[in-house]
Amino acid sequence: MTPEVSVVAPTYGEAENIPLLARAVDAAMRAADISYELIVADDPSGDDTPSVCAALARELPVRLLSREGPRGLSPAVVDGAEMALGEFVVVIDADLSHPPERIPEMIAALREGRADFVVGSRYAPGGELDSDWGFFRRINSLAATILARPLAPLRDPMSGFFALRRGMIPARSSLSPIGYKIGLEILVKAGFGRGRILETPIHFRDRAHGESKMTFREQVNYLRHLRRLFHHKWPRRMELAQFCGVGGIGLGVDLAFYYGLQFLGLGHLWARGLAFWPAVTSNWFLNRVMTFNLRERDMAARQWLKFVVVSVAGFAINWGAYAALTSEVEWFDRHRLVALLAGVLAGTAWNFVVSDWLVYRRK
Repeated sequence: MTPEVSVVAPTYGEAENIPLLARAVDAAMRAADISYELIVADDPSGDDTPSVCAALARELPVRLLSREGPRGLSPAVVDGAEMALGEFVVVIDADLSHPPERIPEMIAALREGRADFVVGSRYAPGGELDSDWGFFRRINSLAATILARPLAPLRDPMSGFFALRRGMIPARSSLSPIGYKIGLEILVKAGFGRGRILETPIHFRDRAHGESKMTFREQVNYLRHLRRLFHHKWPRRMELAQFCGVGGIGLGVDLAFYYGLQFLGLGHLWARGLAFWPAVTSNWFLNRVMTFNLRERDMAARQWLKFVVVSVAGFAINWGAYAALTSEVEWFDRHRLVALLAGVLAGTAWNFVVSDWLVYRRK
């Protein structure tokens, strides 16, 4: 019989927790009379997960997916969801931090049409964190949650406990599973409306066995993942914001050379001209590896040359505004930094429009 619900648990070194999870899920689903399967999407760690799952499968609907390829919780969830047979897919951590007894409530909301995406939330009214959570762990969680909140209208956009219809999971080709917050990516890329998302409160417990997978590397991956999601949701705004951020760094390089060359005795107009070259090279490189890194990868030398040509025209606007203001307006001559900034703003607008069109080509 085809199960109604597929519960996907990504694992790595969770052999001690899997039997506890499997029995807790089974008890919850039997009490609610819901047919289900539990898919253990395992990144092999050399532990006893295969034999544990084989033993469980003799009495419970447990299926093991021994993964190959890139490791990680998010890719494991994607692979598990592709293997799923149920109409509904529930993603749950294997470390028992998420309460399986909430699954029937989540499925009921989907089945009755009250929501398209249901999240087990630590921060919804009635939700709780484990009392063992320390101050710094709470601050870290809060900071990560605040960073993600613009992407999704949720109190707990970081939750790894969620449910949705299998048919509403975006195509694998559209997902970029980095790190461990695949739920946030699905939520953003599936485009669920504000009124179609439901948060149900949970008591988030700390793990009883095994080690946390929350490493510094995972935190860096989370920031990379957020950047991609912001870029997906607001591509033009993100590119402009990053372009301006890179321009701010370039401005720092520019000012360092501008004042440094004057300190060495060069006139301010000559210093203004020469400071362009280290600044433009810095801007080209950072835009290549950050702002437009998802675009077509052109040869570095050719791309640098195109960026320089574009920037020379932008600099002509920049330098011309600076020269005109300092030469013709006494106030600007006394406040040359303000004149420099005015020129930079004009030049940046030109540089972004033409770089977007000519230098960093779209795929």
